[in-house]
Amino acid sequence: MPHRTFDEFKAEREAGNARILACDHQGIKRFFRLDAAVYEDGPLEGRTKELLGLVGSMVLRCNDCVDYHLEQCVKAQWSREEIVDAMNVALIVGGSIVIPHMRHAVASLDVLLPAE
Repeated sequence: MPHRTFDEFKAEREAGNARILACDHQGIKRFFRLDAAVYEDGPLEGRTKELLGLVGSMVLRCNDCVDYHLEQCVKAQWSREEIVDAMNVALIVGGSIVIPHMRHAVASLDVLLPAE
């Protein structure tokens, strides 16, 4: 199966989320709001929380989540070196099972931060 492009991933994610939210289920809407709120500034800056989200996503082996958090990390102006350093934390925490997701993340990072 061919890999989808980053733009295809974003479009699928947005369309899928819209379909989920169209169910108009209060519990689901609350969870989506909670998910958004957790990355807002608090005692930790939101941009730091995005790095934490990236590490958690890599350890949980969710490439869709990895791509989402990579995009947010780039928007938060983390450098490639800082993001790769966070991915190293994921590797240590998660072990070698994280390597395929690290390969995916590096390929996505090349799309998000071309020729840095």
